[in-house]
Amino acid sequence: MVSVQHVSKLYPLYRRPSDRLREALPFSPRLHHDFWALRNVSFQVEKGEVLSLVGPNGSGKSTMLQIVAGILQPSSGRVLAQGRIAALLELGAGFNPEFSGRDNVFLNGEIMGLSRREVAQVFSKIEEFAGVGEFIDRPVKEYSTGMYIRLAFATAIHVEPEVLIVDEALAVGDAIFANRCIRKFDEMKKRGVTVLFVSHDMGLVKHLSDRAVFMLNGEIAAEGSPNDVVNRYVGYVLERQQGDSKLVDDESPRGSFRHGDGSSGIERVEMLNEDGEVRRTFSSGEAVTIRVTARFHRDVSNPVLGILIRNRLGIDVFGTNTRIEQVEFGNIHSGEIIEVDFAVHCRLTRQEYTLTVATQHSDGLSQDWLDDALQFSIMETKDIAGLVNLRPEIAWRRSQAPTPELV
Repeated sequence: MVSVQHVSKLYPLYRRPSDRLREALPFSPRLHHDFWALRNVSFQVEKGEVLSLVGPNGSGKSTMLQIVAGILQPSSGRVLAQGRIAALLELGAGFNPEFSGRDNVFLNGEIMGLSRREVAQVFSKIEEFAGVGEFIDRPVKEYSTGMYIRLAFATAIHVEPEVLIVDEALAVGDAIFANRCIRKFDEMKKRGVTVLFVSHDMGLVKHLSDRAVFMLNGEIAAEGSPNDVVNRYVGYVLERQQGDSKLVDDESPRGSFRHGDGSSGIERVEMLNEDGEVRRTFSSGEAVTIRVTARFHRDVSNPVLGILIRNRLGIDVFGTNTRIEQVEFGNIHSGEIIEVDFAVHCRLTRQEYTLTVATQHSDGLSQDWLDDALQFSIMETKDIAGLVNLRPEIAWRRSQAPTPELV
């Protein structure tokens, strides 16, 4: 369990290094200004829970992880953590570049309180998970970034931590390593390991997390389910790109989060079956029409209308828009309404999904973005793994093995 209680972190910033010395002199004027990297941050992570921190660069996420890991001391407040903490923070922390990979594994294990015998017992698992091959006995300064992070991550998760702290560790790994790490995270959750991590991969945040925290300017801007928090963060990023944009607040359909500059508004979102009936449940492979109706409040040139399907974990499954499909609306005038049908064969597996819809300007800035406008279900009698039913056709043959010749 990790409890962060009213934590703040203050850094004095000086225009030049010499000002620090001058300010220390008697009767010197104040030569710095205060920068609050964190300001009165509180949250709690229960045993076996995975909490993600999301937010733009400079929002205080990494500072928070370093305080929890004990690398930095807060200016005020406190952090209570129970159990052995393993931290995988900035690349380079914890490893001696002159030591071999093997030596660094034993060194890190001892730093975390394990004996050499205990590290030796799990070393083969660490070596196998990292997959650095013969480089395990080479100095880590010769490693690529991917090799380095794989070994560091493998070491952190195999020393039996009660609390694991990870800062963007999966961003430099390849797809195979990332999938291996995700399965390991799931395994650690089942073992009751508490995980606190930072990532800019929103799909990963939604998949791995039980809860998420959106940090902005050193404070908590939102906290809750990963889906809602990520939607708020994405909305913030898009609004920053748009400058002074306003949230749309009208009688249009409402989802988990909505944003845009109000040039248009989505008035209706429907899913129709093959007979043109509005439905929320479909069979896998059924022909489905997604109909989106939008009213324009300003004159716009060649707007874009798009859809995005996500699964129940918030992972993007399929998305497209009229620009990708090479459909152009030309000039649309204020007061006009457009109705767009996306006809698809819904070859999804048996799960619940959400539909996000949006109208955008031709440069990609949002007019009206509506996350999770509606939820729908896919029914399927077969137990199929994954997200997509590719409807395979199986052909097979039987042949007689040749009779071995007698010598």
